[in-house]
Parts: sequence; C-alpha cells; structure tokens
Amino acid sequence: MQLIGCLSLAVVLVQAAADPPRKTDPLPTTAHSTSITWASPDTLPAALQALLNDTVASPSHRLVRWHDLRATRAFYARRAYAPAWPAGPDPHAPGQTALGLLLQAEDYGLQAANYHAPALRALAALLAQPDTNSARRLGRQARFEVLLTDGLVRFAQHLHQGQLRECTPSPLEKPNSLFDAGAWLTQALAAPDFSLALLRCQPQQREYQLLQQALARWLHQPATTKSQAWQRRAQQMAVTLERWRWHAIPMPDSDYVLVNLPAYALEVVRRGQAVQTQRLIIGKPDSPTPTLSSQLKAFTLTPEWRVPYSIASRELLPKLRDNPGFAAKNNYVIYNAKGEPIEARSVDWWDVRPERFPYTIKQKPGKGNALGTAIFRFTNPYEIFLHATSRPHDFALAYRALGHGCIRLEHPRRLATFLLGADSTQAALPPEGVAEAAPSPRRYALRRQVPLHVRYATCAVVAGQLHFYPDVYQQDELLRQQLFGSALVAKAPAPRPATLLLHQLAGGGQTVNFNQQGVHPSLPKP
Repeated sequence: MQLIGCLSLAVVLVQAAADPPRKTDPLPTTAHSTSITWASPDTLPAALQALLNDTVASPSHRLVRWHDLRATRAFYARRAYAPAWPAGPDPHAPGQTALGLLLQAEDYGLQAANYHAPALRALAALLAQPDTNSARRLGRQARFEVLLTDGLVRFAQHLHQGQLRECTPSPLEKPNSLFDAGAWLTQALAAPDFSLALLRCQPQQREYQLLQQALARWLHQPATTKSQAWQRRAQQMAVTLERWRWHAIPMPDSDYVLVNLPAYALEVVRRGQAVQTQRLIIGKPDSPTPTLSSQLKAFTLTPEWRVPYSIASRELLPKLRDNPGFAAKNNYVIYNAKGEPIEARSVDWWDVRPERFPYTIKQKPGKGNALGTAIFRFTNPYEIFLHATSRPHDFALAYRALGHGCIRLEHPRRLATFLLGADSTQAALPPEGVAEAAPSPRRYALRRQVPLHVRYATCAVVAGQLHFYPDVYQQDELLRQQLFGSALVAKAPAPRPATLLLHQLAGGGQTVNFNQQGVHPSLPKP
C-alpha cells in the first residue's frame, strides 16, 4: 500500500521475533547521527533513549524505520524516557490494550500492517515468555515500546485526518491549534479509559460514528459469510470513512443540513438526530454537484430565475430558433446588452452564435419556473444553490442525477419552516395557493445561520439500516486503489435501468439490517 503524506512514512524493517544479528549493513551516517552500542544501556529508560537517538544501523541492533520519529522522540522526552507500555501476559496491561487497538485497525477502515502491528504482536509473544538473557529482553522491551508508540501516533493521525491527507488540517482543527498526534497520545494515556480517549480524535458526528460501528460489525462475521462481495463492501465503507475524515463536520451537536449526493437525499440534523429527510435531484455526471460546506442565511419564495449563460446559449437558443414563441409561452423575458426587454420574435436567432450570446434571459416567478416555489442561496464558488422544481414527478425516479449542478428539493417548504426557527409554523409562510395565485419574490432573512454540508458518501447508516448507494460520479475506485492497491476484487457492474427501480430509497442502494447482536442476517448481493 502506498500512502501520500508529508512525513517520512515507511514500513518496519525489523523481524521482531529474532535475536539481533551479528552483522548489519549500516545506513549512511548524517551529520546528526550517533552510533550507540546497543548493549550499553542497562535500564529500560536508557535503552529507549539510545534506540530513539540512534539513527544508524549499528552492528549490535536491528534497523528500525520510523513513521514519525520526531513525534515518538517528543513523546518519550516528555516522560523523561519512562516506559509507557509494560508488556506481559496480562491482557489488561497498557501495552496489550494499545496493541489491541492497532490489531483491530480494520474496524476503522485502516490496515494493521501500517502501524507495526505484526512485529508488535511477535514481540508481545516473546515478552510473555521467560527469558534469562536480560540484555536480549531489555532490547525487546525497548523495541516494543518505541514501535508501539510510533504506530499509535500514526494511527491517531490517520483517524483524525485520514491516510492520504496527513498534511491537510482537518475541519475539526482551529487555525492556531493543529492536531498533535503525539500530544494526543500522551493525554489519552493519562485518561481513565485509554482506548476511549484515543479514539476521540476521530470525527464525532453521527454519520461517521454509525458507519464506523457498522464496519466493525461487518468485519466481525463468521468466516463462512465472507466473500468477494463482502470484501468489496468492507472497502467501500473504509473509503467512505476516509472521506469523512477529510470533510468532518465541526460541532456535530449543533443543527445542520446534510446533503449526501449518492443517496440523492437531504437530512436536517438536530442535536445528533435526523428530524427531516427528503429526496433530491443532483447534477449529472458531466455537470456534477460539488461537495462543499457553507451557511444557509436566507431563502426566497416564488423566485425569479436568471438563466445562466451556459444554459441560455446551449439549451434555450436551439428552442428559440425553432420557435421564438417559446419565450413567451414559458414566461421568459429577454434583455439586450443595454438591459432593455425585447420581443423574442424581433431577433433572428439563427444569426446568434452560442459562443457570442449577447442576451440575458430571466424567467418570471410562478407556474413553470425552473426554480419552482423556492430557492435557498448560500455562498460558494460554484454558483449553485438549493431550489424547488417544476417537475416534481422526477423524484419518483431511481436515478436522479439529472441537473446542471444545483440541488432540487422535493419538499422546499419543510426546509423553509425548519430554517425559520423552532417556534415557526407553516403559518409563518404564505399558503402555497396564495403564493401561486400572485407570484412575486419574497425574501426571508434567517435569524440564525444554519450550516450546510454537501458530501459524497456511497454508504451510510440511516434509521438503523446500512445502505449502499451507486457511485454516481465514479469517485470511489481511484480512492479504493490508493488505500488498498489495484489488485483486488473486480469492480461491481453498474446497475441496469431495469434493476434500478428495485433499489432502496429510490436511489439505487442496497440495505442491510443488523439484528440485536449486531450481525446482519444475510449479505447483499453485488
């Protein structure tokens, strides 16, 4: 597995179960390297200090390559090189507890081998046995200590920021308070429950936590249920967890609006619970809806639509050429370069070229308006927004990647009512019939801004069920290869239109229910 990162990441080049060889080829010495004879330390703190300060493969000890030597050194320097992980036969010893976390890295969408887990397990087995050679035992204890710390530092970093973006701050971090995995490990070690404290570095929002728990249950099934399809689904969950670490939701206990593009779904989340869900129509694969975070500050009922240049020149121009009366019939008003309204029939549209379209087109509020009855604008560099639609029958379709990039809502008034506040009612909005009878834009400024998060998650736990969604924008496979390598399970075929109608939530997904023991009764078929 190859990971992209800014640190010097490497695998362990140590056979922990073996004794040190008599002769080892040394690495090139740097200006700051010191060669220390491995047999010289006679206490574990001294052995730890010697091993951490020795960057040369001296003839008397194994070569160790670090994931983050600087953080590991700092961890022990803060402790005056006192050991942190006593190893032994006691399964509740701190070292065994910490090693158990690394051995279960797959439960978090990670791979145990990336955190020295195989070497650590071998060392732990050796340390559980009696050994009359005190120097050899001391060397093993020192290697167990530093490898475990180094693995835990990297484990915490990956849990917090993801494996492929180690240099990119998480959305959970403040500008002047970047995540320090070594310091976090120190704090976790001092906590009453080490594992719980360490794992708090993960995103805490419900979407991540529920999916991580579902992945752990998925992996801990009887071996007879595991198949190629099972493995592919496990990796799909791991890929989604990686994305959530990149785009975690800050302050998950507050209210927010979440759009999941592959699910074609919007959820309103209040204090960690989904209180509203509705279906969506998103951008087509050739004009995909981007992921982003912003704030909902206002919305407008019965809005006017200013037709984007690309749509006016590429889609409306051919219709005007065929029939200039198309404009009046659909409530479009055409403006010349001076901003003056003109009659569509006064223009020879066959002389107008798409690449030089000198007109502005707006659509009046009311019936047939492409924005429908409401628009929810928010700051973003893509000029997209949430809005209603004049084609409500599209929400019955299974495949709903049909738009130009904006997000169409099935129930815009429900979202509007939520945004107006907890004490608002439908009476705060004009009745739909009244608004349609006399359509004119009416803007509502919100007293409180509500975070909006648009995300891409091809699996999610919704109402206690694990759902798998089609990779509508084909974004999973490249990320899967980066995390797990290309030589793996065959890619699942795209669902045929005839089968799309059978999928869950009219979104092409598959659903898995877990029983009370946390085990699903049957695997979904690919």
